[in-house]
Amino acid sequence: MGSKATTTMQELIGRVGQRRQVVIPRRICDALQLKAGDFVAFAAQSGGVLIKPKRMVDPDDILTREESALVKKAEREMRQGKFVTLARLEHELARHRSPRSRKTARGDNTRSPSVRAVAFAESRRHYT
Repeated sequence: MGSKATTTMQELIGRVGQRRQVVIPRRICDALQLKAGDFVAFAAQSGGVLIKPKRMVDPDDILTREESALVKKAEREMRQGKFVTLARLEHELARHRSPRSRKTARGDNTRSPSVRAVAFAESRRHYT
């Protein structure tokens, strides 16, 4: 694979700003699919600087093996039709709500289970 690309871009000239900022010409940005906020990597080379797009991934955006397995399982179940519609969930939640809250010994209001807890229980009941 030692051959170089036969097409070259015309040399474009930019200016280094007061804060060492350089504007990358639009044609180059379009060719490299660079957008505002994207990262680039710089490498000093003999007689110049190489600027390459750098795709950064936030470590918090990466799923663990367990999380990835859960996502795959959920996608598989959805394809098989194992899901609850929003209307069905709202109906089930309305059935489980108590008509009014009651006072506890401490004076706190105790209400029916949270929406999240009921939704989780419903999902486990239907799919296990």
